[in-house]
Amino acid sequence: MNRSELTNEEEITTLVHRFYDKVRADSLLGPVFDAHIDDWDHHLAIMVRFWSSLLLGSGTYSGAPMPKHVALPSLDAGMFRHWLALFHETTSELPNRAFAAEAEKFAQRIARSLWYGYQINNHPNRLPTELHHG
Repeated sequence: MNRSELTNEEEITTLVHRFYDKVRADSLLGPVFDAHIDDWDHHLAIMVRFWSSLLLGSGTYSGAPMPKHVALPSLDAGMFRHWLALFHETTSELPNRAFAAEAEKFAQRIARSLWYGYQINNHPNRLPTELHHG
């Protein structure tokens, strides 16, 4: 299956908006995001471009997410696991199961990468830990 058969821009937009609706309403993650995002419409548009680039190979996203995330204060593994849980909850509601599964794979990689980068940048003298559930 090629990327254009997997999904389309409309499904990606739905995923991004539903997911961030959950994030914004969440008691743990909502305040963290709200403290750092001034313009949600702008952020959502960037996230749609990001996910379109990953899932469709559209090349519409250019940016460096790592520096923005490592600069956030006081993040922990539980927050990243919770982000993944909300993402999974969102993808489980999608009718296109192939798209949901592919988005899940990317989300796992993204969370792991950002968590590793966060630890290495903020605690350089500690060995990084995995995002195991628990």
